Amino acid sequence: MRVRSQEIYNLLLKSSQTNVLIQEIIVGLTWTYCQAEGIGLCMSPGQANRTLPWSGTLVNTAIANIAPWLKSWDSYEATVAMAAINAVINPSSPLLASAQPIYPKGSANLAVFEHFLPLIRGKKVVTIGRYPGLSEYEQEVDMTVLERQPSNQDLPDTACEYLLPEADWVFLTATSIVNKTFPRLVELSQNAQLVLMGPTVPWLSDLADMGIDYLAGVAVANPEALRQTIAEGGGTRIFDRGVRYHILKL
Repeated sequence: MRVRSQEIYNLLLKSSQTNVLIQEIIVGLTWTYCQAEGIGLCMSPGQANRTLPWSGTLVNTAIANIAPWLKSWDSYEATVAMAAINAVINPSSPLLASAQPIYPKGSANLAVFEHFLPLIRGKKVVTIGRYPGLSEYEQEVDMTVLERQPSNQDLPDTACEYLLPEADWVFLTATSIVNKTFPRLVELSQNAQLVLMGPTVPWLSDLADMGIDYLAGVAVANPEALRQTIAEGGGTRIFDRGVRYHILKL
């Protein structure tokens, strides 16, 4: 029996019940980084905030105490929580250990699309989120990009209600977990091959029961380079040395 996709939040909280302490949090321009016993990532909110009330207080806080922020409607709280949860789940995940690393010929941040290209040619593809450089693959594939802040190349995210049920393949950013759109987007994509992707991906087998067909997340390749790149405002640069995409069919 398929688990309701809303249960992702309870699943993540249950999977991160630990007294392990946060050693460091970096809220970078593009990525938020949590160092505990391992490293966890989440995409940072797109808007600046000068008045975060908890900044300067998170180090030496138990991850179990921060994880419930994932249910918060404050985007910064939810982002920090997701990075902390991933710092618990991902470093020791057997799924990540068995996933296939990708060695792309082209841009490392687009490695997932390069990997799936032979399967998605001739199919209706919907991608949630405008990935830098994605236009390279839009020329080869019947692809529609949905964006919350669309450019003239994209459709607004409200088009999901019409396009996702008709799609053959859907590439869903794991940031959808944090902004709370995950349950509805997954529900709408049940007729498609659904790929949950990005550095925010939590490597959990239970996602298969929610309708996810593939996980396309990252493994940390160089912790020092990753931390420095994020601290210096890096976005796609983390894929050059800091992390590498891995793919697993669930």
